[in-house]
Amino acid sequence: MKESAPANDVNLDALRAEVLQWITDDPDKSSRDELYRLLDALPDSAEELGERFAGRLKFGTAGLRGPLRAGPNGMNLAVVRAAAAGLANWLDAKGAEGPVVIGYDARHGSRDFAAETARVVTGSGRRALVMPGPLPTPVTAYAVTKLDGAAAVQVTASHNPPQDNGYKVYLGRELGGDLGAGAQIVPPADTEIEAAIEALGPLSEIPLGDEGETLDESVLEEYLTAVASVVDPDDPKRLASVATPMHGVGGRTLVKAMERAGFPAPILVPEQADPDADFPTVAFPNPEEPGAIDLLKALAAEEGADVALALDPDADRCSVAVPVGDGTWRQLTGNEVGVLLADHWMRKGRKGTYATTIVSTTQLKAMCAKRGFKYDETLTGFKWLARAGADLAFAFEEALGYCVAPEFLRDKDGVSASLVVAEIAAGQAARMATLQDRLDELAEEFGVYETGQLSIRVDDLSEIDACMKRLRAHRPTSLLDEPVSDYLDRLPDADVVTITTANARVVCRPSGTEPKLKAYLEVREDVGGDLQGARERARASIEALRAEVAALLGVPH
Repeated sequence: MKESAPANDVNLDALRAEVLQWITDDPDKSSRDELYRLLDALPDSAEELGERFAGRLKFGTAGLRGPLRAGPNGMNLAVVRAAAAGLANWLDAKGAEGPVVIGYDARHGSRDFAAETARVVTGSGRRALVMPGPLPTPVTAYAVTKLDGAAAVQVTASHNPPQDNGYKVYLGRELGGDLGAGAQIVPPADTEIEAAIEALGPLSEIPLGDEGETLDESVLEEYLTAVASVVDPDDPKRLASVATPMHGVGGRTLVKAMERAGFPAPILVPEQADPDADFPTVAFPNPEEPGAIDLLKALAAEEGADVALALDPDADRCSVAVPVGDGTWRQLTGNEVGVLLADHWMRKGRKGTYATTIVSTTQLKAMCAKRGFKYDETLTGFKWLARAGADLAFAFEEALGYCVAPEFLRDKDGVSASLVVAEIAAGQAARMATLQDRLDELAEEFGVYETGQLSIRVDDLSEIDACMKRLRAHRPTSLLDEPVSDYLDRLPDADVVTITTANARVVCRPSGTEPKLKAYLEVREDVGGDLQGARERARASIEALRAEVAALLGVPH
């Protein structure tokens, strides 16, 4: 999805005519009224109207995502109707049989967008199977193959701010094949669906049917049974845990899954336990954001928990916090959790490919090499990780995404990942140890891998291009006083630069979902009998590397 800049020097007559034309085809009275109010406020509303009509939300590999507002550059019933019709026409053109499974979260507009999608799907002559209520995204990803769907739609904006919503698409077996069944779409499906949307006539001519068939709770029960089966019934289950769904839809599902797997139910952060589309206790409903899990860590300390688990609002990602011995709690990075999960499956003897992305830690590669497991590396995003191989055993990305059971769900899933984290934590607790202790043991074996980021948000996307051009024009010969051993530019279909030395790596790429340039940083330090010293050296090296990379990109540090 590309962001559109506000219109400058707007031709008010042309803008007014464009808005009135849109209104005549908008099926939602509240959206029409919203636009009429903005028309009445012209010329003061010219900038806002110009932004809303500067372009249309584009259908990409992440589907749709944008602010809830009337007009083509927002999430609303008109845009959703067009997206659903384009998807339905694309499925017809592909000759795909089977229903469309439709799930939704508890955000503003989600239920209405799901119902509109169902009406379009049934109007096209295809069955629409609608989830029985607001449920985690992984349940929909699981259901599309379980119910032999042609495709699935999940209405969600994941961890975006409360004023946003979105639209994810998953493929069934027929179109997804062995690797893409239950996975998100990849090119060229996105451009083909976008072309089908652009080919639509007036929205009023799209045939509409009923709101489809509402599934019963059995689909959730089958998902719960599947995720619970990931845990070894003979492993320790005694565990004190706390959790938060962060005002999203994962709380009830996580509690049921933990109980079904044999663990005591986690204590949920009471202020965040129930779905709330306004996300009142967090500035940004993303477990990665500073302060987002403060209530969780406070509850963990109060309860004397062994582990703390945080789901994002649609429960496809999870974050983990651990006690550090002085009464405080530390949030693990996505790389640390990914390494813990991979180590667990390796020790369990799970065969197959262990995969991660080009921006995640290289520690997984070192573990696979030493222990004799297959390794693969993909571009960022689970749409690529899901397709890492037919024998995929485990996959993770540093942005808190983990696939622990690709045999029945080829996407990231915060619920099943939480169960495996709980299994590891319970095993550690049984030997009077913690997850941090296991990370220390892995550091002794493989060295300390410290990771960090330099994230540059811009108002003008050309600034990102300028930074990448500067990096390519002035290729560094060293980082942290070590010679550059590898400089990789432009992976296939990706604007990425990777710079590697013997003990450091930098990966620079524009964000695919935000107006940001991201540099992913990693350094490795040998322990040499002094783990604490190695960690301190690694942290200092990351800060020095961050300053070096900022200078290379020409941005403030």
